[in-house]
Amino acid sequence: MDLHRYAFSSMGCPCEIQLETDFESGASAAAAKAQAEVARLDEKYSHYRSGNWLACLCASAGSGRAVELDEEATNLVDFAAALHAQSAGRFDITAGALTKLWDLQSGRVPAQAQIDEALARTGWHRVEWRRPYLTLPIAGMHIDFGGVVKEYAADRAAEICRQNGVAHGVVDLGGDLAVIGAHADGSAWLAGIKAPRSPEKVYASIELDRGGLATSGDYERVMIVDGKRYSHIVDPLRGRPVESFASVSVLADSCLVAGAASTLAMLLGVERGAEYLRELDLPWLALDADGRARGNIESAT
Repeated sequence: MDLHRYAFSSMGCPCEIQLETDFESGASAAAAKAQAEVARLDEKYSHYRSGNWLACLCASAGSGRAVELDEEATNLVDFAAALHAQSAGRFDITAGALTKLWDLQSGRVPAQAQIDEALARTGWHRVEWRRPYLTLPIAGMHIDFGGVVKEYAADRAAEICRQNGVAHGVVDLGGDLAVIGAHADGSAWLAGIKAPRSPEKVYASIELDRGGLATSGDYERVMIVDGKRYSHIVDPLRGRPVESFASVSVLADSCLVAGAASTLAMLLGVERGAEYLRELDLPWLALDADGRARGNIESAT
């Protein structure tokens, strides 16, 4: 079988779909449908777009109006609510005001008064959720699905490829991977984990024959001001970027679950995050800022 590679950009990152099949036309058609699904999810859930579904949802904040969500959004909100409970409030999709405030492209650290104001518009405990109806009670509250949607999109793209007759391949959305199926000869795909402080280098290689792999860290979307590193992952309880692992990678039955686990570990901090990952009993690899490695994943090379 031949390997066909389809590169594209979406969700603010480079993406690629690799398909192993005898028929290039079938691979091309499947990849196009998978890319269209990723684009649909980006359009629907991106909090950087104006006028999309998410913007309309957030525009209802403070109106007292309950918004009826479709089945897909309802399931994602349920998943996020479960993560909020598991993390003692550190995973919070209402933290959109904070993530917008911490604009890493600006090179500026927000003033404490700005952080406090954004915190006043943050908190899942403030939301009324009676599935499928969501009410955002405070004007300026902003939902951010960034902690789940890219991983969900990887899973959806992989499923669409399978539905279109492709049994062997992998979807890569900015380093978050969903396996369509192992190589035709049964061997696993090889995924590289970047060295956080030298991202041009591969720290470890991991074999994947099913499920998903996701990595969260402080090295790709980051701002450094006066020598201090500020991650894109914001603690919604403190209103500031987390000080945690340099990176956390997790293997799971889906990319969505892997991404949730890696993000929660980052939010919980080094010691509690490592404890949480051990409790999950999933394969994981965490790298501290000083290069120390923890976890139970062994490099394939």
